[in-house]
Amino acid sequence: MKRKLIAAIGVAGMMVSIAACGSDSDKGKDGAKAPAGGDKTLTVWVMDGSAPDAWMAEVNKAFEAKHPGVKVKVEKQIWNGIQEKVTTALSEDTPPDVLELGNTQTAGYAVTGGLADLTGDKATLGYDGWNKGMLASSELDGKLYSAPWYAASRVVVYDKAAFKKAGVTPPKTRAEWVDGLKKLKASDPKSQAIYLPGQSWYVLAGLVWDEGSDLAVKDGDKWKGNLSSPEAVNAMNFYKELASYSNAPKDKDEGTPQQSTDIIPKGGVASWIGLGWEAGGAIDAMKKAGKTADFGYFPIPGKTADKPGSVFFGGSNLAIAERSKNKDLAKEWLALAAGKEYMTKYAVATEGALLPNTDAAQFKPAAGSFAESMALSSVSGKITPVTPGWANVETAPNPIKDYMTKVLKGEDTKAAAEAADKVINERINQQ
Repeated sequence: MKRKLIAAIGVAGMMVSIAACGSDSDKGKDGAKAPAGGDKTLTVWVMDGSAPDAWMAEVNKAFEAKHPGVKVKVEKQIWNGIQEKVTTALSEDTPPDVLELGNTQTAGYAVTGGLADLTGDKATLGYDGWNKGMLASSELDGKLYSAPWYAASRVVVYDKAAFKKAGVTPPKTRAEWVDGLKKLKASDPKSQAIYLPGQSWYVLAGLVWDEGSDLAVKDGDKWKGNLSSPEAVNAMNFYKELASYSNAPKDKDEGTPQQSTDIIPKGGVASWIGLGWEAGGAIDAMKKAGKTADFGYFPIPGKTADKPGSVFFGGSNLAIAERSKNKDLAKEWLALAAGKEYMTKYAVATEGALLPNTDAAQFKPAAGSFAESMALSSVSGKITPVTPGWANVETAPNPIKDYMTKVLKGEDTKAAAEAADKVINERINQQ
């Protein structure tokens, strides 16, 4: 999954205690022999921007203290071209021991046999405490192939002044959401109550999940598109209702043009749906233009007030290469890095910009912040269908995007969905 991550995260105020350095001796303070390790190097691949340097340094220092002679070598990668690079690395005799993988990519690597089976290590890795929405991407056919690491999701960003003028408060339900959009449109007919491009399919996915359905479902040994199910049709019709309050292009997604920097700074938008880096990008762009950004945030509303609307969890997992020569050490490093203690420190280090793999480690963000709304949404986080063939569905031209455009331009929802399902059926079962 290609996505833009936070390139640099401040770690000022990071409340962590650096683990004590290991001794050159193989004896502990009580005379007991230190854990065996030997002179080895554990290679860890992480994506640029995923792990604050201070956090990673602390994890590695603590790990190396437990394993005299072992050094952790962190190699930062970039997302562009990473799938090909990982595929090659996993087929070689000396692959990196631990790898960060995009959560929608993990199943594809697992099915090829490139990832170590971690099913027997669930207890030591902290499996029971992991966020269930994130966990789904780490498993395939009942087996565990990675540890969920972090995720991010979308929330509604709104102009406080526009909401105040229209007498609208952050909604808790879909009905309240639409009622608010009506008031915003009436308050300022020249502005967009919401900016919602026609092909924001991650938003649609959340609406489909709220209806109790999915974009594709298992059918025996194969998968099939599910956009034509009654539930998914209802979701698309609701998306169409939301989009009726927007002047955004019907044949573009949120990145074309980039909504945060190319649309929002121009003004005339009361609300939009975006990720944290998009909200930050909009604020920076407005400052550069000499404008004041006074944004508020709320979770995408659910059908009822008791639970926020479902959101797509874009994020990463940590896996171990099947051909790793240091599997036992790699599992210990993974258990440490993805465990509650260091995930709590990770949440603090990223200042709530990314969600940790366990709710128990969640950073308490500032009231009214983007991070607060994202954390509230985390109970409703999900991912796309977990199958290696899903990547083929997202390949351009994405049939879900084309389907959405057709419906917004007037085609019958059910008929357009059936046509899209045929394309999904052809792609999703290819590996």
